[in-house]
Amino acid sequence: MRFEVRAFHYAHPGIVALHVEAITPEEARSQAEEQGYQVLRVQTGGLARVFAFTRSQPFPVVLFSQELVALLRAGLSLMESLETLAEKERHPDVSRVLQGLLTKLREGQTLSAALERFPSSFPSLYVATVRASERTGDVAEALTRYVVYHGQLDSVRKKLVSASIYPLVLLGVGGLVMLFLLLYVVPKFSRLYEDVRGELPLMSQLLLEWGRLLERHGSEVMAGIAASLLAALYAATRRSVRDWVTDRVRALPALRDRFLVYDLARFYRTLGMLLRGGTPAVQALGMTTNLLPLSLRTKLTLATGAIREGQSFSTSMERYDLTTPVALRMLRVGERSGQMGDMMERIAGFYDEEIARWVDWMSRLIEPVLMTVIGVVIGTIVVLMYFPIFELAGSLQ
Repeated sequence: MRFEVRAFHYAHPGIVALHVEAITPEEARSQAEEQGYQVLRVQTGGLARVFAFTRSQPFPVVLFSQELVALLRAGLSLMESLETLAEKERHPDVSRVLQGLLTKLREGQTLSAALERFPSSFPSLYVATVRASERTGDVAEALTRYVVYHGQLDSVRKKLVSASIYPLVLLGVGGLVMLFLLLYVVPKFSRLYEDVRGELPLMSQLLLEWGRLLERHGSEVMAGIAASLLAALYAATRRSVRDWVTDRVRALPALRDRFLVYDLARFYRTLGMLLRGGTPAVQALGMTTNLLPLSLRTKLTLATGAIREGQSFSTSMERYDLTTPVALRMLRVGERSGQMGDMMERIAGFYDEEIARWVDWMSRLIEPVLMTVIGVVIGTIVVLMYFPIFELAGSLQ
């Protein structure tokens, strides 16, 4: 992507506009600073600013790690492996990152320092895993551990997504059927019943009034519905709105404990990977803070402070409600055996199994309930539409 960098240089008077090819604003800023400029502002330039919704391809970290591990274990050096990956890459954004890594390595920087120069492509956990492995010299093993870790997280996420697809399809189809009835069928019936006399149930009267309203002000009603849908879609794209909805859902009593188990599973799995890679416990805890929701981050900060003061890991986690009874016993076993990293991954596996059982149970429950509710709503609309016919037939007898 092309960026416009507003900057000044001590050797040149005035503010200049530099046009830089980079993947992220941070990388564009870094390129300008390496040339001796003091950056004032970075923005997308040219047509990219107009079509700002077009995003560059995200860097495929997992695929990159798998290919790099294969080349390293085949006997190639790190530099040769990266050169091979850069030569075969056809996507310009990905190729630019690989060339940037090679440039930093040729300058004498370590792999972790080179990765750190591209924060939008390589997450901090990835950089920390590589940095810890550089002390032992086994980068391939560390990358393999990250790939396995990422695959386990994706497995849980895919289970949640697959379990929600069918209920969402049911809601979508049911909603379309109800819209068809309310926006097309009901107005037709209300026109037929204009001359019907007799006492109708209140709900039938309201339904027919809705049909008459559409007959008189159909365009305004449709415009209002379309505007509401567009507003809902726009709100769904705003991170603040999504966070607010997520917080409300997390606060539901029936789901609060389940979300806690899901958050703790990610927390312990990530922590276990970092500890197995040689990252110090306090540093690893600080790096996993962003994995937890805001309600748990404060507790983790307090627990980290207690561990820094000399308290045991299990005691600190128990004190600030960052564990469960089963996980607490497993943590104590890990402290006695000295295998905290392995034990935390076992805790995460235990949590993952608990989440999988709950998702399976919920999917079995929600599907028939949704079908029943949608069927009752649609059936009620149909019965209310035909009720005047029943009344008319009764009056003719």
